[in-house]
Amino acid sequence: MTVRIAMWSGPRNLSTALMRSFENRCDCAVADEPFYAFYLARTGIDHPMRDEVLASQPQDWAGVVAGLIGAAPEGAEVFYQKHMTHHMLAGFDLGWMAKCRNAFLIRRPEAVLASYAQKRGEATLDDIGVVRQREIFDREADRLGHAPPVVEGADVLADPRGTLGRLCAALGIPFSDRMMAWPAGPRASDGVWAPAWYDAVERSTGFAVPEDRAPPALSDDLRRIADQARPYYEGLSRHRINAD
Repeated sequence: MTVRIAMWSGPRNLSTALMRSFENRCDCAVADEPFYAFYLARTGIDHPMRDEVLASQPQDWAGVVAGLIGAAPEGAEVFYQKHMTHHMLAGFDLGWMAKCRNAFLIRRPEAVLASYAQKRGEATLDDIGVVRQREIFDREADRLGHAPPVVEGADVLADPRGTLGRLCAALGIPFSDRMMAWPAGPRASDGVWAPAWYDAVERSTGFAVPEDRAPPALSDDLRRIADQARPYYEGLSRHRINAD
């Protein structure tokens, strides 16, 4: 029976590198942001390569969900799904999540905003998805009766083997050494938007050692957004699997 893993993240948050890590397992297929076209079509937001994204994926909610909870690609034992929390628009049924093992990937808001602004020049609180991430986390915690796994991107970089081992244990799958490194370059599984967003991960062959540097400088507007986001991030961080 296939184990479906839904990893819930915001943008600019090690999410594609983590997808690479899982995809390098011998037993795993992946889905890269399957609700992206739906999100763009419903909101009308202008993102890089918008037309290409809209043409590359189904835009109807039910059609996307059917692909996620149906047969896994090539009958894979593990089906890893990389989801952006801000793609989960209000009013659409999240009941399908019960068919997945759900986990949450987090990053300090200041770092997310600095990275996001480099790509798009501006950001809103909704763009980084942390409010919606907390809402989805609370929904899943209520369903389970306990907190689902939360992983901090910085913990993965600082101790990839230990953090991924604990994540796999929390998800009920064995850890694989193949998760530690992968070949550089693009993947057929990457979203069509990869040229606009994935330049760094395409050069990577594993999880880079974290740089010892000062927190990123933010504009006044971005600092205000970071302040708004921080309570949601800190609430999730208290449940991270590496927390003491």
